[in-house]
Amino acid sequence: MLVNRVADFFLLISFYNIYETFETFDFSIIFFKIQAEESLKIGLIQVGAFSFSSIDFTCLCLLLGAMGKSAQILLHTWLPDAMEGPTPVSALIHAATMVTAGVFLIARCSFLFEYSELSLNTMIIVGSITAIFGATTGIFQNDIKKIIAYSTCSQLGYMFLACGVSSYDIAIFHLTTHAIFKALLFLGAGAVIHSMGDEQDI
Repeated sequence: MLVNRVADFFLLISFYNIYETFETFDFSIIFFKIQAEESLKIGLIQVGAFSFSSIDFTCLCLLLGAMGKSAQILLHTWLPDAMEGPTPVSALIHAATMVTAGVFLIARCSFLFEYSELSLNTMIIVGSITAIFGATTGIFQNDIKKIIAYSTCSQLGYMFLACGVSSYDIAIFHLTTHAIFKALLFLGAGAVIHSMGDEQDI
């Protein structure tokens, strides 16, 4: 809950900044305005010792929110812990739908991210580290569901990496295929756990 509240905090900041800049949440109007207004890159926002352009700050906040929702490095801890729940819940919510919300948000706001090179580069780094970290951590787990959970983290890292290199179509394609194969993996794990008398240790 705490990790997701951190993500929500950054999402709220980004929503406020979007409304402050564009005076609407309508995607078509925002898309039109961002192409017309070069001033978006000039307006500076000071955060401590750092200054960001308005669009960079908005996109970084969106990215931090998406990182929490899609279990990226540093904000990933909730996903393995969520595996304590029933396996069908793990399959349908934690693997197929809920964790992909961050990736979908980035893809849906791609026209904003394309104007922020800083955010795209950050996304590449975050996605790459998460992909390696998730796969490596999964090797050392004993709980069958936590292994699949860390595999989910890794796959989400690949989706972030794809978004970072502006291949949003590939990210959404992988999001769809991941929802199918990871839900099946969890349901398969549930069948194994059930047949072994509720034993989850591999």
